[in-house]
Amino acid sequence: MQIADHAGPIWVTIAYILVYFGFVINVARVKSARAKDFASRGEKFDRYFSQDREMLAADRIQLNALEQMPTFLTLLWLNAVFVGSLPTTIAGGVYVAARVAYPFLMGARLGRGIPASILVATLPGYLVHVWFAGALIWALVTA
Repeated sequence: MQIADHAGPIWVTIAYILVYFGFVINVARVKSARAKDFASRGEKFDRYFSQDREMLAADRIQLNALEQMPTFLTLLWLNAVFVGSLPTTIAGGVYVAARVAYPFLMGARLGRGIPASILVATLPGYLVHVWFAGALIWALVTA
């Protein structure tokens, strides 16, 4: 097996990790900004109990990416090895694009509910997971 055989899934993996760490950096940025804002009003910022809508949104964006990561990367690489690199790269690219869209569709402030527009990002992600699992099952039963 040559590295070039799996260049697409490698790039998808790198892209996903970069997006995830972008979300981690956003959490740190929002936390710092919120702490400064609270301090300017003479208040103490408590990240976990303040129910600050901006902090909740930043955390939800990062944690959603984190909770989906093991399943996505496992299915991505099983498909890359056992199904095919090109279709895996395309589906993985769709998934990463959906992850990038997630924060824009959710918004910078999380209210009492999650906006319906978030389905534009989550639905393609779930469909990619289903396609990955289905392709692996198909490969198993036809082997």
